[in-house]
Amino acid sequence: QVQLVESGGGMVQAGDSLRLSCAASGRTFTAYAMGWFRQALGKEREFIATIGWSGNTAYYAESVKGRFTISRDNANNTVYLQMNSLKPEDTAVYYCAARLGSIATISLFSLYNYQLWGQGTQVTVSS
Repeated sequence: QVQLVESGGGMVQAGDSLRLSCAASGRTFTAYAMGWFRQALGKEREFIATIGWSGNTAYYAESVKGRFTISRDNANNTVYLQMNSLKPEDTAVYYCAARLGSIATISLFSLYNYQLWGQGTQVTVSS
């Protein structure tokens, strides 16, 4: 069983950058597709990005495409979310998630298709 721990959140100004990390325990990290989601206060949790087990394929929500980059380091059991040109509307709790098992790509955009979740890390962007 993989356990996930996010870090790297904080308070920044609009236009700044942050890099979130998600450290996974367990020896089967490469068996999982990984995703990042976020949940703003009073809103539903939404998909941000997902990356396949090899790191060669990644997909993004339109709202972050071109600004955020998901990557993974399988040797260190870590997935990253590099966030550039941050906007106040990016303020949210960011969650890392893991999906075990093959699934249609479009299904990776749904939070219901991930079995494991981290505790979340707060990102606050001021204008």
